Amino acid sequence: MNQQSLGHKRLVVGAHYGTFDFIVQRVTAVIMAVYTVVLLLGFLFMGEVNYENWRNLFAFTCLGLPVGQMLATVAFLSVAWHAWVGVRDIWMDYVRGAGLRLLLQVLTVLWLAGTIAFFAKILWSL
Repeated sequence: MNQQSLGHKRLVVGAHYGTFDFIVQRVTAVIMAVYTVVLLLGFLFMGEVNYENWRNLFAFTCLGLPVGQMLATVAFLSVAWHAWVGVRDIWMDYVRGAGLRLLLQVLTVLWLAGTIAFFAKILWSL
């Protein structure tokens, strides 16, 4: 069988290409899962669902540190990074034109940066 009939030649950029993204997806998923359990436990022990209890779920402190806000920030940054890796891979896999792919990636980064800024404004103004 002729070697040329097996498909396109691909440029291999190095060993472990994609390993970092794979690890990021798994680590951010674990962070989000753990934070989801923390939130569920908070809801279970919250008692009455009202604004003050909801606010306290995110604004509790421990030893003077804003632990609720820090945990929520880490979880949200994990969501954003997880989304970036996933959506970037979708653009790279399914959008053929380099210009359109770059435009979609830039719009994705701008959207994620905007959501992070909006999140920070809301959470850290509690």
